[in-house]
Amino acid sequence: MADENKKSRDKQIIEAALFAAGNTVDIQTLTRIISKSKKHTISVVQTLIEEYNGSDTGLEILDLGERYVMQVKPEFSELVSKLAPRELSSPILRTLSMIAYHQPITQSDLVDLRGNSAYDHVKELHDRGFIRTNAYGRTKLLETTPLFADYFGLESNDPESIKQKIIELSREQSGQKGLDRWLGRKVIAVTPMYESIMELCGIEDYRVINIYNPTEDDIDSLEDVYKLIIPKGYSENVEGYYDGEIIEVSSTTFDDLIESIKKLENISDSDKSQESIDYIRDLKEKYSSKALVISRKVKPETNMVARLVNDLRLSVSADGILIGPDYGESSNGEEIGKNADILVPTHQPDIHLIDRVCKRYDAIINGLKNVEG
Repeated sequence: MADENKKSRDKQIIEAALFAAGNTVDIQTLTRIISKSKKHTISVVQTLIEEYNGSDTGLEILDLGERYVMQVKPEFSELVSKLAPRELSSPILRTLSMIAYHQPITQSDLVDLRGNSAYDHVKELHDRGFIRTNAYGRTKLLETTPLFADYFGLESNDPESIKQKIIELSREQSGQKGLDRWLGRKVIAVTPMYESIMELCGIEDYRVINIYNPTEDDIDSLEDVYKLIIPKGYSENVEGYYDGEIIEVSSTTFDDLIESIKKLENISDSDKSQESIDYIRDLKEKYSSKALVISRKVKPETNMVARLVNDLRLSVSADGILIGPDYGESSNGEEIGKNADILVPTHQPDIHLIDRVCKRYDAIINGLKNVEG
């Protein structure tokens, strides 16, 4: 009975965490929250998913491959969409903060500081009532409105009071350097392995920084970076010398690539991003079609391989063709892939992300065709 009560409480905590997050939460985070093993946490989440699937509720919990999200069921999303609050994205919030700090500021000066995306930010902020704009020669003069003060819980919309509040909050969080970075022109940085994702998103202004074995120059290069794009699970590599926003991306499968592109939507070219997403979706369908002729069942050796196999809609069996990754050893020191019939390439740092994913699907499909042949 005591064990059942503990599991019930763990389930309640995880349910609350997924509700509060409002987006995906990975298994590592949930494991830390309830202070239990990964195996136990997965079991609790699966129980929760089954309960939601079997209950008469408007919500569902989705398993996205050791990442979970609680969301409104598709059949109700359109009905309730107008009730959901529209929060300010990080880029727009930074633009608003810059306007508030420097007000009155001309739109042309703002664009010099924030880049061309500031034009769209100004339009949204004006439409939502956070700022007012007045003609000023060939440009516009920008100032905050009383709604700005109400939204952020400030007693006054007086420009000097707002400026001092921003200084106070920024120094509390990250000191004077943090204030300077927040109010100055920002830099986007990406690790070498994921540089091609910038092309997929149409992002041209960025810096490449090595975070795997960073030199002093690499650390110094992070000084004015406000968004750092890194592989999932590598956040600890920059702990202690980077306090900006970290965006973790991944590229095991085509769906990973699509999700990674979507994570960068606030700083990317929307047309280019959508073009890349459509192209990747077409590739996924082509590979699924190629796999339709394969009749042999497979046995994935790891979760990563299982996700690739699932994308190809291959049949799985305990005595199927063993497919494993080629990295040889897991993080726990266990031998991986040694006895595999087919090896999937993992570390391919010098090729485009799309080509990297394609090579994994090619290895599985070609390997199975050889076995059948």
